[in-house]
Amino acid sequence: MLAARALAEFADVVTIVERDALPEGPERRKNLPQAQHPHALWSGGARAIEELLPGVTQRLAEAGARHLAVTTDMVVLSAQGWFRRWNESHHMVLISRYLLDAIVRALVLDDDRIKLVERAEALGLEGTAAAVTGVRVRSDEGAESVLSADLVVDATGRGSRAPEWLAALGLAAPKQREVNSGLAYASRMYLAPESAREGFPVINVQADPSEGRPGRAGFLLPIENGRWMVMLTGTRGGEPTADESDFERFAAEELSHPVIGEFLAGAEPLSGVAFTRSTVNRRYYYERSRRWPDGFAVLGDALAAYNPVYGHGMSVAAQSAVALREVIRRRGWGTPGLARAVQKAVARPVNAAWDLATGLDVFYPGATKNGPTLRDRVIAAYANRLLYTATGNGRIARRFTDVSSLERGAHILFAPSVLLAAVVGPLKPQLTEPPLTDEEWKAAGQARFS
Repeated sequence: MLAARALAEFADVVTIVERDALPEGPERRKNLPQAQHPHALWSGGARAIEELLPGVTQRLAEAGARHLAVTTDMVVLSAQGWFRRWNESHHMVLISRYLLDAIVRALVLDDDRIKLVERAEALGLEGTAAAVTGVRVRSDEGAESVLSADLVVDATGRGSRAPEWLAALGLAAPKQREVNSGLAYASRMYLAPESAREGFPVINVQADPSEGRPGRAGFLLPIENGRWMVMLTGTRGGEPTADESDFERFAAEELSHPVIGEFLAGAEPLSGVAFTRSTVNRRYYYERSRRWPDGFAVLGDALAAYNPVYGHGMSVAAQSAVALREVIRRRGWGTPGLARAVQKAVARPVNAAWDLATGLDVFYPGATKNGPTLRDRVIAAYANRLLYTATGNGRIARRFTDVSSLERGAHILFAPSVLLAAVVGPLKPQLTEPPLTDEEWKAAGQARFS
């Protein structure tokens, strides 16, 4: 949808080929199974969507989306200890995926230049190795046709068949990398206790990939209508299950701190448990291809898919759509080499999110064929030192959130002042308990009062 909005500025008609029959509102649909799990929109992604759809931020807020300050509204236990709740540096928008999609979809399809072809599947590319001229489409009734286009954008997600499509045109397979931590995750919706339905923070208990054993983590995310979306994760040998009766036990007993399980004891389950293993990090380096056809571009999860626990997929996709628009504005519609320029531009937002995800996941046993590289180990050692420093240094914590919020590139973590701070270490002693206020404990029905 965001790619279509970006292209509508230049094209007479933009056609979206969609496998599903899209609902009018925030309803469940077949080809979006991941919507049963938590989604986060980091501020870098939220700003990108606002650039493409002015006013969407207000629409999301009116629909009940939660705007939480980073790190003020976050309670996070990392492998290096509890983070303090420093003053706001950036923010995240928390909302169910169904509602987010419905709002974005309504705004995008309100543009008469954008047409929707539902219940149809893209089968392959038309054209040659030099230039793509369209896409072959099959309806749900089996009828095939060719949709001619000046530019075809593959935004089909993890199931993208772009490598095969390019091979059919006589082009070499792209370089790719996979990092598979073996992580599985289980998610469940809860109704928060009445007194905890407004102003409640994110709670995140993280895993430690360096321990050499299964990594277990948990996330409690407040979303619209007083609900909590809770996700529990585990890597090979430590996975949660889809068993409803085991969900709260796992939260209370298997994580490195029982805080999430303690809060769930006072909440009401609203759904069953959704379970998935679709968490592999996979990146195609299309921007490095020696030959690239005019008229074709790949973005979103079709370009790079991340372990969803880091919450960067939607934000990177939004930033890629903005990059798509900016390249066309700069070079002009239909100019030679435009598609290659687009492909290089949309790869840039991928870099930070890719390094953040794989820099952790690569240390789980079996994540890659040959294990972490020397570069992986050096960067991880430095990142761990910085995270340790950030537990007691607000300035370094902000530098990390600059990167994790996708507001700035990872290069800022290597500035001389940051390197010096890493040598010095934290300026305040480490916390020994979750940085929750008495009111927050009480709001969720817990009896921990100072």
